[in-house]
Amino acid sequence: MDWKLELVAIPVSDVDRAKAFYVEQVGFVADHDQVVHEGLRFVQLTPPGSGCSIQFGTDVTSAAPGSAQDLYLVVSDIESARRDLLARGVEVGDAFHEGSIGGRFHRPGSADRLAGASPDGRSYGSFATFSDPDGNGWLLQEITTRLPNRVESAASYPSVRELADALRRAESAHGQHEKRTGEADPNWPEWYAAYMLAEQAGTELPV
Repeated sequence: MDWKLELVAIPVSDVDRAKAFYVEQVGFVADHDQVVHEGLRFVQLTPPGSGCSIQFGTDVTSAAPGSAQDLYLVVSDIESARRDLLARGVEVGDAFHEGSIGGRFHRPGSADRLAGASPDGRSYGSFATFSDPDGNGWLLQEITTRLPNRVESAASYPSVRELADALRRAESAHGQHEKRTGEADPNWPEWYAAYMLAEQAGTELPV
């Protein structure tokens, strides 16, 4: 039997403000918004490509607004993710790497939290942070190759837009592949599929 982490509650003080931030600025997908009765509202959102969603609303958690910290969002390219967030108006910090393990949880300027993405491009080694309007903290982590024994799943996309975006990224990467080989690739559907599966699994991308 599978045991799947499906939902994480985020404590917020203003539901509409939080929803606007996560959907309009961060780019999460709006799954559900229901007012059960006065004083009880559920809002569920899902990060693009994620199998786990977040939930907030009124009377859905006893935690203090802003108390959720170090919530991980895994991306395949830390700088691309930062540029996307900045373009959407999100105040995201500069990329950094750890001087020693655990530095990701320390304040900016700490000796264990060093400026710039991982100099050797190491998977799991580059980070950036941002917060929502209440101060709930998110930690971006770049993963390009998964650790051994990590369970992989088939690719899935929460919306037509996300699938189309994935196809565009595969198309762009495949164009570079054809430039390197110097010839047209008649097996491009298989190449696209391999690229998209690897991107979602966080494994090494085909070149």
